[in-house]
Amino acid sequence: MPKMIIVDTKRCLGCHACEIACAVEHSESRDLLLAIHERVLPVPRVKVMAVGEINIPMQCHHCEDAPCAAVCPTKALHRESENAPVTFRPELCIGCSSCVLVCPFGIIHRTGDQIIKCDLCFGRLEQGQDPACITACPTKARRVGVAEDLAREKMKKAVEVMAEELKKETAG
Repeated sequence: MPKMIIVDTKRCLGCHACEIACAVEHSESRDLLLAIHERVLPVPRVKVMAVGEINIPMQCHHCEDAPCAAVCPTKALHRESENAPVTFRPELCIGCSSCVLVCPFGIIHRTGDQIIKCDLCFGRLEQGQDPACITACPTKARRVGVAEDLAREKMKKAVEVMAEELKKETAG
């Protein structure tokens, strides 16, 4: 089961700390003060979108079937193993933009001749660290998990709500 970033939108403040941390993590210097002076400015792989009063951080979902990787003619987008995130090898990219067209979430985009997408900070994950966006989130609205974990948590909450309703019915 591929890992993904799970967001609790009720906790997201829309502060964009995740965007900044992501851009810095993917900069040449990996230092905020140096990154803003780099020849090529770093670009975040996550974008916080506001919909009314709800803030929704959007990044690659590392789909199990990964249409972006399936359509890539050079395998510039690929998965090292079944449970690894979809990563990008820029040296293989021919700039066809097929991945941009098939991404079901509209997350993948181009900046110049580069594809920009979340890699789950794979190097950090391999070292036992959380992705930069998770570390930077002041409200802990983000975490790494798998979809099945999220489904189990939702089911548990739904059962708790149902149990409370049944208690109210039987008490009244």
